[in-house]
Amino acid sequence: MISRIDLRGRTPGELTRTALDGVLPRASLDVEAAVQLIRPLCEDVKHRGAAAVREYTRRFDGVDLATTRVPAEALDAALDALDPAVRTALEEAIRRTTRVHSGQLPAEGVTQVTGGLTVTGRFVPVARAGVYVPGGLVAYPSSVVMNVVPAQVAGVAAVAVASPPQRDGLPHPVVLAACALLGVREVHAAGGAQALAMFAYGTEDCAPVDVITGPGNVYVAAAKRVLRGVVGTDGENGPTEVAIIADDTADPSHVAADLIAQAEHDELAACLLITPDEALAAGVDDELARQLPLTRHRERVTTALAGQAACVLVADLDAALSVSDAWAPEHLEIQTRDAAKVAARVRNAGAVFAGAYAPVSLGDYLAGSNHVLPTGGTARHTSGLSVFPFLRLVNVIECDRETLAATAPLIDALGGAEDLAAHVAAVRVRGGSRGDASPRKKAVP
Repeated sequence: MISRIDLRGRTPGELTRTALDGVLPRASLDVEAAVQLIRPLCEDVKHRGAAAVREYTRRFDGVDLATTRVPAEALDAALDALDPAVRTALEEAIRRTTRVHSGQLPAEGVTQVTGGLTVTGRFVPVARAGVYVPGGLVAYPSSVVMNVVPAQVAGVAAVAVASPPQRDGLPHPVVLAACALLGVREVHAAGGAQALAMFAYGTEDCAPVDVITGPGNVYVAAAKRVLRGVVGTDGENGPTEVAIIADDTADPSHVAADLIAQAEHDELAACLLITPDEALAAGVDDELARQLPLTRHRERVTTALAGQAACVLVADLDAALSVSDAWAPEHLEIQTRDAAKVAARVRNAGAVFAGAYAPVSLGDYLAGSNHVLPTGGTARHTSGLSVFPFLRLVNVIECDRETLAATAPLIDALGGAEDLAAHVAAVRVRGGSRGDASPRKKAVP
């Protein structure tokens, strides 16, 4: 049902990122090519503001807006019309996500460097954050929760949300309802790169923000790359992906269902089953053949599984972990004996789901963890969304006169090595010295 890649002849040491480059399937996105298209758009929004955003909205979304700002009454109406079951689920998702992200908040740290010198590390929230919630094939109220909650927990005073408009000129009503539930009153009907440029540079409708977060397509990723430095951003999230490490204890129906669930997101979704058990692989093929005709979005799923999916056969679980770390998946499921112990050995993954009863779907909605995760192998160096993109570490340094005087000879030496006489003088003047402020230099033989 999905292609096979047989790596059973390779040892874990041979299953490196370099060795597996081009072997394991993954959607190919040329973000740099998209950057060339997006850069002029961002510049246009920088110079023309709201008029440019409205023009691109008309061109790309087919909607003519007088303003990007969503009226408050539309938010309230969306919440009033929200299905009670969906409201209950969103409220519980908000509660759990708040609890998990509250546990991430770092404490203020005071370090006594030496007798009269202390450094206090304070974590200060940004003043204003912009959250992007994609539209496209489906609505993502859960993405509202996953982006807004960590910003609010971090203490961001102002959070604005942007999401593409539907034909009525408003973002999807469930997205609006989720914003209303979270108390977000500033919502903009704007999608794609123009929404991110609006956040970065500000317009007549939207004040500029300090940080932008949220997933999107390749043009959203390209806009983040263009705008980084103007604003802080999270990762360049691309098409979704899952790897499942499974052994002979795994239930083939669970594995197949989880592959289908991930492929449901996008035709570019990537799915790997990594297993040392050939019988399990055959069982998963049988289950895919049984379950696929029953899924609502089978065309989308079929395209994804045919394009970026594979069953990777390996010698053992050590090799399976090496393959997974080399691929660095957004989501990694561990369906093996002692799943928690195996999960503890994982180095590269956006989020790890350990055991038969922790599917990715749980993390997407109600685990309390964040579902905005690094894709395309960037889990090697990038974390999922948390409170930290919304916080800045500010060090506060305090020192008494005696300690500064004791440290002065060391500053004198380093200032002299860098030929920065005024640096040395700024310390000497506090010690009462009015002598030569030039750093001492070694004699040249």
